[in-house]
Amino acid sequence: MVHPEPTSTPAKGLATFLVVWAGQLVSVTGTTLTGFGLQIWIYLETGSVTRLALVSLAYALPAVILSPFAGVLADRIDRRLAMLGADVLAGISTLAIAVLYFTGSLQLWHIYALSGLGAIGNALQVPAWMASIPLLVPKKHLGRANGLVMTAEAVSIVVSPAAAGALLATLGLGAVLLADVATFVVAVATLALVRFPRPEPTPAQQVPSVRREMAEGLRYLRERHGLLGLLLIYAGVNFVLAFTNVLVIPLVVSFSSEAAAGGVLSAAGFGMLAGSLAVSAWGGPRHRRIAWVMGGIATGGLAVVVVGLRPSLLLITGGYVVLSLLLPVVNTASQVVWQLKVPPALQGRVYSLRRMLSQVASPLAIVLTGPLADRVFEPLLAEGGGLARSLGKIVGTGTGRGIAFMFVLAGLGTSLMAAIGWMHPRVRRIEIEIPDQIPDAPPAVGIETAAS
Repeated sequence: MVHPEPTSTPAKGLATFLVVWAGQLVSVTGTTLTGFGLQIWIYLETGSVTRLALVSLAYALPAVILSPFAGVLADRIDRRLAMLGADVLAGISTLAIAVLYFTGSLQLWHIYALSGLGAIGNALQVPAWMASIPLLVPKKHLGRANGLVMTAEAVSIVVSPAAAGALLATLGLGAVLLADVATFVVAVATLALVRFPRPEPTPAQQVPSVRREMAEGLRYLRERHGLLGLLLIYAGVNFVLAFTNVLVIPLVVSFSSEAAAGGVLSAAGFGMLAGSLAVSAWGGPRHRRIAWVMGGIATGGLAVVVVGLRPSLLLITGGYVVLSLLLPVVNTASQVVWQLKVPPALQGRVYSLRRMLSQVASPLAIVLTGPLADRVFEPLLAEGGGLARSLGKIVGTGTGRGIAFMFVLAGLGTSLMAAIGWMHPRVRRIEIEIPDQIPDAPPAVGIETAAS
C-alpha cells in the first residue's frame, strides 16, 4: 500500500468521507444494539430504574470529564488515528463484557466499568470525526454531510432495538455483544483504507502544551458570546431531556411490554431516518439557521409533552416520531453553524468543549432520574397519591404516571430553553456577527490504492 500525496480535489475528500461514514454507520449500529440490549437485560434482571440509569451515567461521565483532553488530542494528532484507537478501545470493552457473560461471571459493576471504558473511546472518536468533516467536505455540502451523519444514527435506532430484542429472545445477550464486536472490526477496516488532511497548527500548538491548547479553545468560545450562549441553551435542553432518555423504557413497560418499548424506539428511529434523509438530500437550511434551531427545539419540547399525557402507545409513538423528525434538522443546522464559525485547527478542541459544557449537567439528571421516579413522582401520582386529585386528572394515576409527568415537565423545560435562546440577541445574530472561518474547497486526501 502507498500513501497518495495530498490533493485539493473535492471529489477525493467526499470519497474519503463516504468510506469512513459507511464504517461508522456499521459501528454506531452495533454500539446502539449493545446499549439497548444491556438496558433491557438490566431492567428485566433488577426492575430498578436507578440501576438502569447508572449505565447511562457510566457512559455520560467520560464525555464530560475527558472531552477537553480528547479535543486537544484530536487537534494534535492524525484524526484518523484517533478514531482508530477509539474504535479499538470500544471494541475491547464490548468483547470483555461478552467474555464475562459467556463465562457466567458478568455482574452489574462489570457493565458499569466496561461501559465507561467504551465511553472513553467515544469521547475521543466523536470530536476527531466531527472535526474532520470540514476538511473533507466542501463548504456547500456540509449540510448534506451532517445529514448523513445523522442518518447513520437514525439507522442504528431503527435497526438496533428490534435486532436486540430478537437476539435477546432467541440467542441471549452474548449474541448481541458479539454482533457489536464484529461491527467494530468493520469500522477499523474502513479507517485503515483512508488518509485525512491535517489543518495548519494554531500558535498554541507550535509549543505543545495541553493547558495552552485547551485555553485557546476556551478563549475562542468566551470571546464569541453568541456561540457561548447557543452552547448554554443546548446544555439546558440536554439536561431536561436526559431524564426522558432513561425513562422511555420504564414508561412504556409500565402499561405495555418490552417489545412495545422496542417498537416505540424503532418508530422514533424511522422518524429520525426520514428527517436525516431529507436533510441529506436538501442540505438543511442555508439561511436563518438559528431560527430553525430554536423553532425546532420549541416544537420538539411540545412533542415530549404529548408523550406524557396519556398511557397510549399511539401518543407516545407520535410524540417521539415528531421529535425524531426534527432532530436532524435542528442538529444539522447547529452543527453547520459551528463548523463554519470555528477555524479547522480548533474544531476538535471547540467540539469537545461544546460536548463537555452542553452535557455537564446531564450526569446530574441521570443520577436524579431514578430516585425522582421511584421515590417522588411515582408515589405522588399513585392511586391516592399527593397529586392524584390534581395533576392526576391530566396525566392519570397509577404505575408509570409519575414517570409520565416527568416527560411533561421535561417537554415544557425544553420549549422554555428555545424561547430564552431566541430572546438573546447575540445568539439570534450569530450568522451575521461572526464571519465564516473555512474556505469553500477544503484540502483532501483519497483512499489508499495498491502499489502498481
